[in-house]
Amino acid sequence: MGFSLSKLFGNKTSTLQTNDNVEAIIRDVENKPFGVADTNVLFAGLNELGGYFFFQTVIVGQLKVKVKNGATLLFKGENFELELKSDMPEFESEGSPIKERQVTKIDFQIEESDIEKLEKAALKSIEINLKKQSILFTKYTVVSEEEE
Repeated sequence: MGFSLSKLFGNKTSTLQTNDNVEAIIRDVENKPFGVADTNVLFAGLNELGGYFFFQTVIVGQLKVKVKNGATLLFKGENFELELKSDMPEFESEGSPIKERQVTKIDFQIEESDIEKLEKAALKSIEINLKKQSILFTKYTVVSEEEE
């Protein structure tokens, strides 16, 4: 259920781009977005390592942060709410080859019993809280006829 992090920096033809936006990020990154916000795109997937489950997230966009106290991820949907805590207290955004674009990788601990609930939930929003800021993502849905 995991996803590849190797394609998150965009293609080489975009390195001259200076006015980055959500559509450009979605176009440049081969993975399917999980959520979108005004200036950031959330990519996510489940992974298991040694019997522990993680919800791996990568935020691509304008978010530039250095965190020492961890983060929380809050899923909200119809009759559904789930809060996850980051597995590491310290993380920071990394620059990318595309000007003004940052990549922030955060893994969140998730219980096996919550995985099925999350997969079945009709999500309305995904909120990440870090430091003194909060980013609200809406669940990404494909709007064009092109699906991979």
